[in-house]
Amino acid sequence: MKVLVIGGGAREHALCRSLSLDSDVTTLYCAPGNAGIAEVAELHPVDVLDGDAVARLATDLGADLVVVGPEAPLVAGVADAVRAAGVPCFGPSGEAARLEGSKAFAKDVMASAGVPTARSYVCTNPAEIDAALDAFGAPYVVKDDGLAAGKGVVVTEDIEAARAHAVACGRVVIEEFLDGPEVSLFAITDGTTVLPLRPAQDFKRALDGDEGPNTGGMGAYSPLPWADPKLVDEVMESVLQPTVDELRRRGTPFSGLLYAGLAITSRGVRVIEFNARFGDPETQVVLARLKTPLAAVLLAAANGTLDELPPLNWRDDAAVTVVIASHNYPGTPRTGDPIEGLDDVAAQDAPDAYVLHAGTRRDGDAIVSAGGRVLSVTATGKDLAAARERAYAAVARIRLDGAQFRTDIARKAAEA
Repeated sequence: MKVLVIGGGAREHALCRSLSLDSDVTTLYCAPGNAGIAEVAELHPVDVLDGDAVARLATDLGADLVVVGPEAPLVAGVADAVRAAGVPCFGPSGEAARLEGSKAFAKDVMASAGVPTARSYVCTNPAEIDAALDAFGAPYVVKDDGLAAGKGVVVTEDIEAARAHAVACGRVVIEEFLDGPEVSLFAITDGTTVLPLRPAQDFKRALDGDEGPNTGGMGAYSPLPWADPKLVDEVMESVLQPTVDELRRRGTPFSGLLYAGLAITSRGVRVIEFNARFGDPETQVVLARLKTPLAAVLLAAANGTLDELPPLNWRDDAAVTVVIASHNYPGTPRTGDPIEGLDDVAAQDAPDAYVLHAGTRRDGDAIVSAGGRVLSVTATGKDLAAARERAYAAVARIRLDGAQFRTDIARKAAEA
């Protein structure tokens, strides 16, 4: 089949890499892509938020499947436009994608479905904000109601910082703090059948030891040796299936990738947030462990035939991803810096370690930085310690002026 992937980050590079290794995929396109994706897919320019333009591109290319990677196009209804043009699309409708596009909508769905989550208030003015902050106390959890590229959440002991973020957002969700480790669990669904993937853990804070500001994610690992073996079954029963059933009941079935961000609290599993697409950087480690060819699974979700697929096959190997970010990320990143050492990783570390591009572009013969998160260095190994060692060995070969990365990705889990 011919597959078109929409997006240009490391998540899309991970998807393109997996699809490029799938014998069912005869031609792979990506729009707009990046310098790394260009090595495995034919790139095309497109405004990813323009549903008509994406649909036209898919039709012109004769695509048999479109995979929409980022959240903003999904919330903008790009998947609807593609489906209206008669092309199967992996990704929820604009209405269903509100599960990520509006925290308040997600809370309403969870309440109706009986899904366990943090107690919360939706606030739209300073008086409501003050009352909610006072009701919950520190640590304060303030979430921008809309999309914020992973940076709309503030967790702080400082009430003034919490209040300032809330007022700046306008419409916010303020909720109780959830204790315990966080887990990301993806599920592929066609709106009825739900197929869970393997859990992963990501690292949101910019600095070692979970210090510094929230980012889009600085690394991830899978599996989680400390997690209850029954975790996936429990989340399927209490979170994923009820949410999919509730959205179908509302007449807005969710077809695509449902991402549950979870806290494993002292009172049990609680949903922190839902996303309507593959997470970044968790996708990098989850797909590194998936043996089942990806294209047929995504097409079955798009066509409503997931129940006809055999169970997914997984590698026993562990996977670790370390994100290399540009100078000043997550503030205004510096771009245009040359990246060196990519060929060294390909020559000396492949296939156990490889580089997925996030914010890169080609400038003549050079590849330069073009965003905040620049590269995702991903490695596999017989266990987390081996995967981690390979990932950081590959990171050490890469040279980018002002680069920053965390040195503690998966360290605690590998030492446990």
